[in-house]
Amino acid sequence: MWRLARKAVTTALALGVGGGAATIATSEDPAKALKICTHLPPRLLRDSVAAATIAFDYQYSLWGLDPGSKAWQDAKHDTHLRSANLLQDLCFRNGGIYIKLGQHIAQLEYVVPEEYVQTMRESMLKRCPVSSLEQVRGVFKKDIGELPEKVFAEFDPVPIASASLAQVHVATTHDGKKVAVKVQHDHLTDTSVIDIATVDLVVNALHYIFPTFDYRWLVDEIRESAPKELDFLCEAENSARCLINFRKLSPHIANSIYIPKVYLNLSSSRILTMEYMDAMEVTDVKGIKDAGIRPVDVSNLVNKAFAEMIFKHGFVHCDPHSANMMIRPLPQDSKKWFGWKRPQLILLDHGLYRELDNSTRINYASLWKALVLSDEKAIKEYSVKLGAGEDLHAFFAGVLTMKPWSSVIDPSVGHLILDGNNTDRSEVQMYASLYFPQISELLRRLPRVILLMLKTNDCLRAVNHALVGGSPLESFETIARVSCEAVFEAKRVERTFFLHRFIIWLEEVLMEVRLFLYFKMGPPFLSTKEAIARVKNSAYQQFSTIV
Repeated sequence: MWRLARKAVTTALALGVGGGAATIATSEDPAKALKICTHLPPRLLRDSVAAATIAFDYQYSLWGLDPGSKAWQDAKHDTHLRSANLLQDLCFRNGGIYIKLGQHIAQLEYVVPEEYVQTMRESMLKRCPVSSLEQVRGVFKKDIGELPEKVFAEFDPVPIASASLAQVHVATTHDGKKVAVKVQHDHLTDTSVIDIATVDLVVNALHYIFPTFDYRWLVDEIRESAPKELDFLCEAENSARCLINFRKLSPHIANSIYIPKVYLNLSSSRILTMEYMDAMEVTDVKGIKDAGIRPVDVSNLVNKAFAEMIFKHGFVHCDPHSANMMIRPLPQDSKKWFGWKRPQLILLDHGLYRELDNSTRINYASLWKALVLSDEKAIKEYSVKLGAGEDLHAFFAGVLTMKPWSSVIDPSVGHLILDGNNTDRSEVQMYASLYFPQISELLRRLPRVILLMLKTNDCLRAVNHALVGGSPLESFETIARVSCEAVFEAKRVERTFFLHRFIIWLEEVLMEVRLFLYFKMGPPFLSTKEAIARVKNSAYQQFSTIV
């Protein structure tokens, strides 16, 4: 064990020297790069010591205990907690990409041990670093050539928000527009490559010691996403594309979705100047009610927006935590629902997007359709198509829905509802702990884009829980309808012959009837499922003879 620790330290120092030399050689500012690299040896040493300490703690604490016994479970819980706190401290001390890693962990509920999720969630989204005014002025001087006091008529030196990669200041342009200015923390671009390499070292060391601990996919994801998130011009392009998608592909809810305007003439790869939004955070239930909006309407709008993005657009905002979504009454809207105003969803922070190719998008839509309708055969079919394998399709369904397999295939209407009670959480946590090796293997198999969908699902579940206490039936009705629309649209694109189009239309009508009976009428009408299937099969047979 300690031989491995010494090896990890040696490797870390070698990586530090080599990575530091590369950073100095390729940096536009060698003097600054040299200053950064002087901090790398202790940084890498901390990583190696943390990895070795965590590995030794697990090995020592669980030594001689029978797996599955109460003593083993208690010891594992305590070790998870100690290791989570150690990792949390490491993330804060190193900052930058490490905090982004901690935030990823905080949003992977039931995918990583609960102790890690809760520890990171309590801190990583709230205790982010704050750059000094001098550092902010340095970024402006280098990127735009002027200090913020000259670029803007007014610039508030105190940030209104700070995140892992940047902080936001309020400013006023010279023509009187109030704007939000997102400024990247200094040096992140220079140190991100080395940070990712050192994180990779920690994760690989732990995987070497514990083969079932395989979170290398998380490092791969950060390695792919970090350069894009650090390029704010890429974020501006993402926001524009998202808005266009809603206008072209989802015009029925486009007015209910708003994306702040970006001022490209006042932006760079590290500075993003946007329209200032005077609105409430999406989970501010009191503020939402005071504004005359029902929280359930906000929940429904959020679910519709992301169902459209995932199943129809195939271009998905993958970081929808509460700080990245705001709500306000729909502007210039005279309509009210029983005295309540209609909400408008404002989407912020467009740095992390993923694109689903057409095949993956349709397979994922088909899987969710099957999950909502308890179609066991289709659940297995599309889970396999998405990479879960025949042996782990039930675990995949469980990770997606946060329900045990018995609930997933339960034909009752509310079989996927999450009401947020302790019984539901305890049951899922028990399964996650019991089948940790299988879940780890599942995550290794799945495409990374699907792993990001899992993270997105977890974020949306947290928002729904804050708004309405769980994932209500309406959210699954939305998923069913939008996923069905996406599947039928794909069929229409593939089949242009008139009779084929007619068969698809008939399928669509029958599915609409089925969904209406399923969600509006409830269990007494579930027997119509078989009748509808017989009608559909009969229609297929008749038209196939004609064709």
